[in-house]
Amino acid sequence: MLNCLTAKLLNQKKLKFMLPKKVEKILNEQIEKEGYSSHLYLAMASWAENSGFKGIADWLYAQAEEERFHMLKLVHYINERDGKTVIPVIKLPPAKYAGIKEMFNQVLEHEQYITASINNIVGVCIDQKDFTTHNWIQWFVNEQIEEEASSREIIDKLNLVGTQNMYLFDRDILGMRRPSAVTGGQA
Repeated sequence: MLNCLTAKLLNQKKLKFMLPKKVEKILNEQIEKEGYSSHLYLAMASWAENSGFKGIADWLYAQAEEERFHMLKLVHYINERDGKTVIPVIKLPPAKYAGIKEMFNQVLEHEQYITASINNIVGVCIDQKDFTTHNWIQWFVNEQIEEEASSREIIDKLNLVGTQNMYLFDRDILGMRRPSAVTGGQA
């Protein structure tokens, strides 16, 4: 009798900590989006480097690595919650860009898309009463506030310098990176 009771309690305890299937599904979808973000910024970095913008390329390479970190954070969380992680195929990002300002406008637009996706996860967590994931996902909510602000700051600087002072902008852009969880708090 004691063994049956113990097994029943263990099963109930396990069910409490399992990730709801709807939450698992939407987190796996976010893994794909973060993976694409990493590839997108990597493609932008390569284009910038080939166009002679080493500083901008370095900023974008760091951004690509940060997005990969976000993807891995999701993978680990799903696994820790006894969910099933799906490692997706990542679609091919664009390889050419009209210019630096246009590219950073695309960065901002993409970050706004990711923010909407994170907000959607928050909604699903609330609907599913998964308060553990709701609490955990707040890190991403705050991260997106910073990502959008950083993108807007770069666009503001690009508007100030115009097209004539790109050398100085390219030289100084890394100083605009905020401390990152990926680099241990270093820009």
